[in-house]
Amino acid sequence: MLTLQEKTIQLLAVCEECLERHTKMRETGHEPDFFTEVKPYADVNHRLLEEWADEVRELIRNERPKYVHIHQVESLNDSMKQFIVQSFYSKTGKKRFILSINSATYTFKTVLKALQDEGGEDN
Repeated sequence: MLTLQEKTIQLLAVCEECLERHTKMRETGHEPDFFTEVKPYADVNHRLLEEWADEVRELIRNERPKYVHIHQVESLNDSMKQFIVQSFYSKTGKKRFILSINSATYTFKTVLKALQDEGGEDN
């Protein structure tokens, strides 16, 4: 089972994958098959994101990290679920898409910093 820190690092990598995929889709104009390409990838990462969000909510309740708040977690959860799917489509608007990924990346890095400040973690 992955620790919260490992899940956070994995989701940071998903952000990078989404950015790279979107760029590639815009360059090639490839239209993915929803059931063979988009859905399997989205399902796995949506589950990981849900687990991560639950654990971070617990962290916030128990440890009260200085710069991590429930509303950030909720916002990230909603926007990341969207941009994971949107990354497969070349018609997705670039500016808002990149802003969503940057916001998610910032929150993940803030959580990592909070975990380090707590002296590690036991999850």
